[in-house]
Amino acid sequence: MTPYTQIGLNIRKTWLLFTIFLVVIIGLGWFLSYYFVNQNILFVAIIFSFFMSFISFWYSDKIVLAISKAKPLKHNDNPGLYHIVENLCITAGLPVPKIYVINEPAPNAFATGRNPKHAVVAVTLGLIEKLDRSEIEGVIAHELSHIGNRDILISTVVVVLVGFIVMFSDFFLRMSFFGGRRRDNREGKGELDAIMIIIGVLGAILSPIIAKLIQLAISRKREFLADASGVMLTRYPDGLASALAKISQDQNSLRAANKATAHLYIASPFKGRQAKGWLVHLFSTHPPIEERIKRLKEINI
Repeated sequence: MTPYTQIGLNIRKTWLLFTIFLVVIIGLGWFLSYYFVNQNILFVAIIFSFFMSFISFWYSDKIVLAISKAKPLKHNDNPGLYHIVENLCITAGLPVPKIYVINEPAPNAFATGRNPKHAVVAVTLGLIEKLDRSEIEGVIAHELSHIGNRDILISTVVVVLVGFIVMFSDFFLRMSFFGGRRRDNREGKGELDAIMIIIGVLGAILSPIIAKLIQLAISRKREFLADASGVMLTRYPDGLASALAKISQDQNSLRAANKATAHLYIASPFKGRQAKGWLVHLFSTHPPIEERIKRLKEINI
């Protein structure tokens, strides 16, 4: 697969995600409007789903930066980091993104934004302090590859849209159990109530699983691709491999990260906060660091 076909695929995935979001929210709105005999619920669901899609496209990056407590980094604060970013952008043919810093000791980084002209690279203070220049170059090249591959939009949008699906499903479940007036159907009222409650329960149970599967679909392959693309920029696979090793070995957990934003980072931010086992690896948003390092070592420049 060439970079151009990957870019096109990522753009199609983004629109597919928007479509799935609209279908799910409007569908749940229809169920609620039918169940409570109130068409206004459906109208609100339609309006709100389009509103959230608009917010996700234009402002999801700002939401992610706010959740992550990232602050803009000025050129004079760290000229060396700026020069690394600028040099790699020249090599990649990309506009220089804004640089943000997260004031935490855990080394990590992510890229966000809706396109290369409105992109952001966020790094933790720990990454700046604990990695050497070649390792930082490897990490920045990896994040710039996410920007160049056009997968930053879908990975950022999923934070807002998937989170909203889970929240709306929970709201649906609560209304099914504790809501107001139901449809008056003397013959089938009991059966209808039971069906609607079952749907609500299934929605509440399946939504977090669907959210995780969506994150998996957009995370694992894109990390391998960004690793390889990043190495093409630096021409030095050992830099990124060493950086990944240091990031994985660091025992500091990234407090600003949560389950909604974890897939954005170059490596899992949940040091010491997640169990081990085959089931955890199955639902992990990141490929194993060992496998990523092994692939990097096999790259011949």
